Amino acid sequence: MGAAIGIPLTFLLILAFFITLSPQISAVSYPINVWPKPTAFSWPQPQITLLSPNFKIHFPLNPYLHQAANRYRKQFIEEHYNPLVVPHLNLTSSPPLKSLTITVTDDSAPLTHGVNESYTLTIPSPEQSTTATLTAETVWGAMRGLETLSQLIFGNPSRVACDLYIHDEPLFHHRGVMLDTSRNFYGVSDLQRLIRALSMNKLNVFHWHITDSQSFPLVLPSEPELAGKGAYGEEMKYSPEDVKRVVEFGMRYGVRVVPEIDMPAHTGSWALAYPDIVTCANMMWWPAGVDWTDHLAAEPGTGQLNPLSPNAYKVAKNVIHDVVSMFPDSYYHGGADEIAPNCWITDPEIQAFVAKNGTLSRLLEIFVDSTLRYIISLNRTVVYWEDVLLDASVNVSPSLLPPENVIFQTWNNGPSNTKKLTEAGYRVIVSSADYYYLDCGHGGWVGNDTRYDQPPGTDIGDGGSWCAPFKTWQTIYNYDITYGLNESAANLVLGGEVALWSEQADSTVLDSRIWPRASAMAEALWSGNRDATGRKRYAEATDRLNEWRNRMVTRGIAAEPIQPLWCIRNPGMCNTVHPFLAS
Repeated sequence: MGAAIGIPLTFLLILAFFITLSPQISAVSYPINVWPKPTAFSWPQPQITLLSPNFKIHFPLNPYLHQAANRYRKQFIEEHYNPLVVPHLNLTSSPPLKSLTITVTDDSAPLTHGVNESYTLTIPSPEQSTTATLTAETVWGAMRGLETLSQLIFGNPSRVACDLYIHDEPLFHHRGVMLDTSRNFYGVSDLQRLIRALSMNKLNVFHWHITDSQSFPLVLPSEPELAGKGAYGEEMKYSPEDVKRVVEFGMRYGVRVVPEIDMPAHTGSWALAYPDIVTCANMMWWPAGVDWTDHLAAEPGTGQLNPLSPNAYKVAKNVIHDVVSMFPDSYYHGGADEIAPNCWITDPEIQAFVAKNGTLSRLLEIFVDSTLRYIISLNRTVVYWEDVLLDASVNVSPSLLPPENVIFQTWNNGPSNTKKLTEAGYRVIVSSADYYYLDCGHGGWVGNDTRYDQPPGTDIGDGGSWCAPFKTWQTIYNYDITYGLNESAANLVLGGEVALWSEQADSTVLDSRIWPRASAMAEALWSGNRDATGRKRYAEATDRLNEWRNRMVTRGIAAEPIQPLWCIRNPGMCNTVHPFLAS
């Protein structure tokens, strides 16, 4: 069925004209807006019409599109969103919008990196037709279009923007949130709520950092003792059935679930089941009387797999095999960050290895070479944290890290490390701690910290948070993840992820720590953070994000406020008209 059903040729010619002006279209603000802002949005004469209470959606047969269409139809009819600022628009006296016809070119395209998420949404004026059309290359693009339509509907009775045209597609294919479920546990319902919010914001990756030194909550069929002894408790485990529910929920919402099992560092929790394969387990992370350079772990919770232990490879490969079986995504995150040299040095076997002119970098190479080959044999692309290649003291030779099989995720030194990796020919996912770490700025969390026991008036610097200050939504929105790169290097940047490490977070603060700051990244990676003239649009985005945050709250996402309500009710009055200069 064609996308232009019921639409006169003259209207289509007008829309074709607007397509040629899409950069200019993106610069316009309208009484009703969509988050993230579409790449091309034409609404020459803003007006609204009623939405029929019997609104119907016609769509191709596809199980995931079927579920999405039913879900959105219910939302279109029942949401009755009440905007913070009610648009003053002409309500047509014509018949209401009665239906949406969805056309998909390839309804069997899998949800994987690089899948086409573009769509075109046309809502004609009621005088021309009472049927809107949504065309997309894939069902995943159609889901993005359904979300856009949902944000064009408001009020009770439901009204919908009409006589408009949107063409939309993302700048970056990889747009996600990383959540750590090892330091503190999150229930399946929390993860599903996160996925639902990801989809609302047109984010498409849930990077699940499942295990770490603090706990091993994932139940694995071939290694049940890892969770049996390493989880915080029976009620704080993810069974294979739980994982299946999360992965399937992601499919329903167009969100990939990428698992991370960090190794060989960050594996202290493995020692509860296999003490023989983990070095420095359960030791003081920063022993008394030693310099920071001699620490055994980056934070409390010590333990690293021993690359000289044959049993370590047996267990690691069982873990990898089970995880790959449980998670169908083509990406497997192997972690491999923050090797603490002194943790390995505590082991007598490793001491002997070093005494015979072995190096710790060679130890890591032995481990990575073995496990990387195995992961590749399971038909997975491997993502590692940047440390594997860029750490100053323990690293792996690029010759063992083929760019066709390995992607790096950056977190240190902002654009500098992104540039180093892309210039070396690697694909990159950006998670710079200077911009994208959502846990920063909440102060230190280790006990007995003398930095807080100071006379009044003493400057305690970052307050104990290594990555302070708090990353505001403006900081996130304004970050250009390809800054300083030439075109060929920029093409290797797949996208980005904001990250929530959970030392000071759990389900009680999950929503407010992530949203709406992740929404800021969502727009920057979808349609950019600049208008058609190249000017940053954060000032214009503020009112839109206020409104979008409010709609998320009404949808059950406890996003934190970014301003007093007074600000959006008094446009422009909360802006500064003076440039802030560094002191």
